[in-house]
Amino acid sequence: MYNVHSVSGADASAVHGGAGVDPNLPPHRQEEAKQLLSRCLNLGISALRSSLPAIDVVELVVRELESDPLFNSGRGSALTEKGTAEMEASIMDGPRRRCGAVSGLTTVKNPVSLARLVMDNSPHSYLAFSGAEDFARQQGVELVDNGYFITEENLGMLKLAKEANTIFDYRIPAAGLETCSVGAGAVESGLQMNGLPISIYAPETVGCVVVDSQGRCAAATSTGGLMNKKSGRIGDSPLIGAGTYACDICAVSCTGEGEAIIRGTLARDVAAVMEYKGLGLQEGVDYVIKERLDEGLAGMIAVSRNGEVGYGFNTTGMFRGCATEDGFMEVGIWE
Repeated sequence: MYNVHSVSGADASAVHGGAGVDPNLPPHRQEEAKQLLSRCLNLGISALRSSLPAIDVVELVVRELESDPLFNSGRGSALTEKGTAEMEASIMDGPRRRCGAVSGLTTVKNPVSLARLVMDNSPHSYLAFSGAEDFARQQGVELVDNGYFITEENLGMLKLAKEANTIFDYRIPAAGLETCSVGAGAVESGLQMNGLPISIYAPETVGCVVVDSQGRCAAATSTGGLMNKKSGRIGDSPLIGAGTYACDICAVSCTGEGEAIIRGTLARDVAAVMEYKGLGLQEGVDYVIKERLDEGLAGMIAVSRNGEVGYGFNTTGMFRGCATEDGFMEVGIWE
């Protein structure tokens, strides 16, 4: 399955809440996701109208996504095999390719803002685990107990993942009708993934890309990672060039199979084919989704310095939306 779309506007933004959606997701959950995406798009466009630069807008929007437990970032993050939340995020400012990234966070309320501080207030690009937590305390960011990030729903999914002895990565393949077993009992499911019935639903990574009225592009991505992951696992979201990238041409945020995104340097490749092959934004997204994922499942959102917005995915659905300052807004899940 392959899906793309593009729009164009002066100031523009796009958001995503993860690629790979349960085709049987209840309508009320679909509506909740659309409302959250719409709220974040309105927040971003309002900030752009107030002349905030793109880098400030992506941080603002991703903070909002991290604060809502609906998606897998900040509050509502997926849990490690130990039952704790370990979060990661990155942010990148296109004009000078400045960036900041963090991994292994357990107490930082808004990981994307710590990534921003790494970019602005440290000589480094990436801090992780105890070093990142120490830096957070030095910077005076808001800290919370790890229990703040944990939801009853995710505790239930972790239990099922442990019973199935698998890592639950949330992605929905385009095909694969099977019977799967969880624990001692067999569960009939229209789709299965990594040994779990797809009715055990959870969304994935969040991200935002923005181009402002001066043509400055920025991107930010944040996630809790995989359900039942090993403590210390790092995915694509904090890796510059893989899950997040911005330059003077475009900005990209990815979601999906982290290991495949890392291998394909997905976000950077969109900028590369635009620069070296002369492709347009949507052509670049199209090319990368088709040619760089091998058998991986993923999606991405992107903006160009000309105000174009594009996205693509080869999964069953992707929570996404885009908006322009002139009033256009679109939010979707399916094709």
